[in-house]
Amino acid sequence: MTPQSTHKVVQFHETGPIDVLKYESVPTPEIKPTEVLVKNKYAGVNYIEAYFRTGLYPATLPYVLGREASGTIVKVGDEVKNYQVGDKIAYLNAATFAQYTALDASKVAVLKLDKDSSDEKLKLYGASLVQGLTAITLINEAYSVKEGDFILVTAAAGGVGLLLNQLLSKVKKAHVIALCSTQAKLDLTKKAGAEYFLNSSELTQEEQIAKILEITGGKGVAASFDSVGKDTAELSLAVVARKGTFVSFGNASGAVPPLSLGRLSPKNLKVVRPQVFGYITTPEEFKHYSDLLLTYVNDGTLHFDITKTYPLEDYKTAASDLEGRKTTGKLVLEIPQ
Repeated sequence: MTPQSTHKVVQFHETGPIDVLKYESVPTPEIKPTEVLVKNKYAGVNYIEAYFRTGLYPATLPYVLGREASGTIVKVGDEVKNYQVGDKIAYLNAATFAQYTALDASKVAVLKLDKDSSDEKLKLYGASLVQGLTAITLINEAYSVKEGDFILVTAAAGGVGLLLNQLLSKVKKAHVIALCSTQAKLDLTKKAGAEYFLNSSELTQEEQIAKILEITGGKGVAASFDSVGKDTAELSLAVVARKGTFVSFGNASGAVPPLSLGRLSPKNLKVVRPQVFGYITTPEEFKHYSDLLLTYVNDGTLHFDITKTYPLEDYKTAASDLEGRKTTGKLVLEIPQ
């Protein structure tokens, strides 16, 4: 398992559109005494990469993309005690769109997998941590969903959206109102547990508001879990009930425009802008939520719909598909070995 001296990565040297992405050879990372080197097998594709690439989130250039992966440890630092060469892991860390990633296993979120874990299990856990933990923490921390709540989920057929449908309906016993752009996507949300369905390509925003108020008896929703951003922020603010919560956790259509706090007063609204890494910062937090994730996967509560796997060198295509809203479920990159 001797690492190669160079390896392939997906990175960018300047912020901008998808064309700034490069598939390049760079020196393989050297590890510190407290680090391990992972030979990656699969990496999950997440919308957050677009935020770094476009400059919405700050990035030190050149920037290697990726936030989650799975693979095999091929080198161990002298001070590392809990891991050894040959261990299979899934983990959260930067720079995972790469053949090798160096990480401090004592400081990042790591799931140790069975040494005989199949490629399918590596793919599942390499693609499930960010979105799975996002969905679980949103419904418990961003807004603690109660049984019987009406909840709006925008982009409800996306990776996080489908997981929210499952968790809200099965675990929280809430009523999910799914918002999608096509009937085919709405059909997926129905299978995942949504009860009410809005097609954004057929209804104006005013009609969507009217439908949601009709569904909720004029009260509005207890919370809107909104990953679309700019195009749906006004909808979310309009349909959230008195003392409700607008959970803005994505910018698929662009950043939400600046919001005057005075707009919250008439209904005593709460607005939160969470990211999963702020909920799993400590080892105790990561263990709590990763244990929940494993439980939900193993008992069948959560099903991850991995809809397409791309070679690492084709990440441009994956990014174009994702940002063009051409996809449903989860996209995965397979790393060359």
